[in-house]
Amino acid sequence: MRGRSIRPLIAGLALGACAASTLPAGSPPPPKAYVVAEIDVKDPEAYREYVAAAFPVIQKYGGRFLTRGGTTIAVEGRPPAQRVMIIEFASLEQARTFEYSKEYTDIAPLRHRSADSRLFIIEGTADPEASRP
Repeated sequence: MRGRSIRPLIAGLALGACAASTLPAGSPPPPKAYVVAEIDVKDPEAYREYVAAAFPVIQKYGGRFLTRGGTTIAVEGRPPAQRVMIIEFASLEQARTFEYSKEYTDIAPLRHRSADSRLFIIEGTADPEASRP
């Protein structure tokens, strides 16, 4: 059992080392990425179980909530889900690593049973100043 608990740590360190070694010295960091989740909760008690399981996994992969179910105002198009969450990650690769990790894919069925959801990952802009309209 002890060997199993250290494997994710070793994998994370190896992933970080590989990512760091692929950036040329002095190059800017990659753009941040965002997991956007639209959630309509069907079973609040079961959804709380999912949240309790997901939060440590999100933290492990460096995710940081920018929004987490606050007030959402529909402006155009179809109305948003009951809850809209945006989770920031250091890069698109880090967001993918989180989303497809064994830890997260093992608990995703809790969300599927307790809510209707739509999730997607979007890469931020590398240079917000250059992206001005």
